[in-house]
Amino acid sequence: MDKTKNSTNITVPKIIGMKKRGEKIVALTAYDYLFASILDQSYVDLILVGDSASMVFAGQKTTLPYTMDEAVYHCKSVRRGVSRALVVADMPFMSFQVNPEETIKNAGRFFKEAEVDAVKMEGGETIAPTIRKLVNSGMPVMGHLGLMPQSIRNLGGYSVQGKTDEHAQWLLKDAKAVENAGAFCLVLSRFGKDSS
Repeated sequence: MDKTKNSTNITVPKIIGMKKRGEKIVALTAYDYLFASILDQSYVDLILVGDSASMVFAGQKTTLPYTMDEAVYHCKSVRRGVSRALVVADMPFMSFQVNPEETIKNAGRFFKEAEVDAVKMEGGETIAPTIRKLVNSGMPVMGHLGLMPQSIRNLGGYSVQGKTDEHAQWLLKDAKAVENAGAFCLVLSRFGKDSS
């Protein structure tokens, strides 16, 4: 497979254009070269290198132990297997919550060391200013709301989010804040162990 960049690469503007045209966007998760290669050859549009590697790949009980070094390693492996899809790095717990400067430094590692196309961050209004700083620094951001595994301690477990009108309105408000801050897309997770 040709690993060189070409005009068929999926970019952030292409994802935005697909959404505006109502086209389906295929997004899946990969943690290694082999699966990334298979997904890329299958014309997946976006590959998320999720912090779920902590659980799925390393057998941890939550995503919380996942480190920046582990995340960069998995992103490098995925990047080597991808020539077409947009590669998004999931920012680990405490890699973006400390302060904006630390966030820019950590996000920058993904772009410099693993050559990702974007980073993903969990949270709404509270992280909107940080999203804006990353975007203004030239680093595209994907948002993540709803069931946020990094907030599992606050949520009390993996449970369905957005079940009440009040909570749904809160999610919508957070989504607007993330969008207005410059995030190019948003993961909305609402399913947990008690979903049907």
